Amino acid sequence: MTDRPQMKPWIEKIHAYVPGKSKGADGRELIKLSANENPLGCSEKALAALAEPAGPARYPDPDANALRAKIGEVHGIDPARIVCGTGSDELLNLAAQAFAGPGDEVLYARFSFVVYEIAARRCGATPVEAPDVDYATDVDQLLGAVTDATRVVFLANPNNPTGTFLPRAEIERLHAGLPKDVLLVVDQAYGEYLEAGEDDGGMALAAAHDNVLVTRTFSKIYGLAGERIGWATGALHLIDALNRIRGPFNVTNSGQKAAIAGLDDQSFVAKSREANNRELARFSETIAGMGNHGLRGVPSKANFLLVLFEGKLTAETALAALAEGGYAVRHLPGQGLPHGLRITIGTPAQMDEIAAILRNAAEAA
Repeated sequence: MTDRPQMKPWIEKIHAYVPGKSKGADGRELIKLSANENPLGCSEKALAALAEPAGPARYPDPDANALRAKIGEVHGIDPARIVCGTGSDELLNLAAQAFAGPGDEVLYARFSFVVYEIAARRCGATPVEAPDVDYATDVDQLLGAVTDATRVVFLANPNNPTGTFLPRAEIERLHAGLPKDVLLVVDQAYGEYLEAGEDDGGMALAAAHDNVLVTRTFSKIYGLAGERIGWATGALHLIDALNRIRGPFNVTNSGQKAAIAGLDDQSFVAKSREANNRELARFSETIAGMGNHGLRGVPSKANFLLVLFEGKLTAETALAALAEGGYAVRHLPGQGLPHGLRITIGTPAQMDEIAAILRNAAEAA
């Protein structure tokens, strides 16, 4: 008998999610390149939709029917095979909750999205990390970590926080090697940043098999992070499971309208992708040019670059220098990357300034 309610032991083991910082240690507002937001904002069509009265006194459509229909139209998916959520985070948590529990294991690669561990622990399952290969997800390592207790495998592709990418053949090989009763969740939060021809095949697997769920979000390339809208697709029985336990009315009126408008503006998506990939390539080349100072960029297919500090300049010193210069980026010691900074790709001027700050700090180290 205790004198107060007691947390479940698996909940007590959770380290709460820590969002990217936007202020310096002195409380000064910084240019936020720590949360992988779109520097172009969102489309004008989405802004116009958000400006329209959304009926705040009335509940939103609980099934997001119009939004699911638009997603289905854009991606060629039966809306019945789509479920919407409060960002893709809700859906990732629901996937673990629906298919894993105490005594089960949830598997993912080292240096994966931090929410996967939280999702596993929330439902009492055991989180299991498969070894990486030079900061990248490795299919053989994942398959080698599968046990009789494995129930869910999470795979971010492109991966956060490393930006690494597994091509279609590797995703297919991973799926083929998993037991049929193990759920493969392909988290494509950054999927819209891939160029034509780089599709990892996750959607096709979700359409053809009973054990594949693909998640997407409107928080990244669509620039609607503040509205918290995500979606998932998979076999009908998977969608049914998530619908049973998702929050009712989980996507707001304004969020549904903005997402539909965003989907109607694929020219903005293309513009954002082109701007990001052009600037990512330029910034990656700049960081490669600082290799003699011990800086290394992990090859990325997302809207950020993970910069590793393997010389005299430490990540902590670089983080402080960037903050002094007015920028917030993401330091990741809690994810086993004390020597890394994840830097969101901003405008050309911002990336030039960040490169200059890092170069000066490296030369002074």
